[in-house]
Amino acid sequence: MEIHSVQFVKGVIGSEGLPKLALPVVAFFGRSNVGKSSVINSLVRQKEMARSSSSAGRTTEINYYLVNDGWYLVDLPGYGYANRPQAVRAKLEKHLSWYASTDEVHFLWVVLIVDAEIGAKDSDRRTFKLFREYGRNVIILANKADKGGRNDMMKSIEKLRKEFPNCPVIRYSAKTGEGRIELLQTLFAEEGK
Repeated sequence: MEIHSVQFVKGVIGSEGLPKLALPVVAFFGRSNVGKSSVINSLVRQKEMARSSSSAGRTTEINYYLVNDGWYLVDLPGYGYANRPQAVRAKLEKHLSWYASTDEVHFLWVVLIVDAEIGAKDSDRRTFKLFREYGRNVIILANKADKGGRNDMMKSIEKLRKEFPNCPVIRYSAKTGEGRIELLQTLFAEEGK
């Protein structure tokens, strides 16, 4: 599976705004400072498709991108950003919870991005649990794998595999492209079977 075309469809705030064309969804979640936009941009090989910012928590809508005219890549707002007002954080959490539970979206995978060097935080575990409660397939994507020492990184990845034993854990670097092919192969392993 290779990505040939990507186009922005729309930013969604509520269920009434979901795209009319029902296609499989690969949704990307992660803490506000985990490099989610960089991961998405490296995956589709477009530098500024998903907007990244030096200030965390910029994405506030659920952004839909049509890929290869056959599936949606969905960029969700980052969670856990403490500098947002409490009311805004509560509204975003409610919106993300609705999205995780809705039957209006055909989830192929949910890609939960964690910092490979830091590992999973409580907010990551809560998000993981939320999606698993609704029967969603989850991939743990350990981003920033190019940082830190090799042995430390291997230990960190192994710890993630033990913590999330029933889902794929992929070592990834948005900077070097490490893990990109493995992620695409995992996302579309059922194709052609």
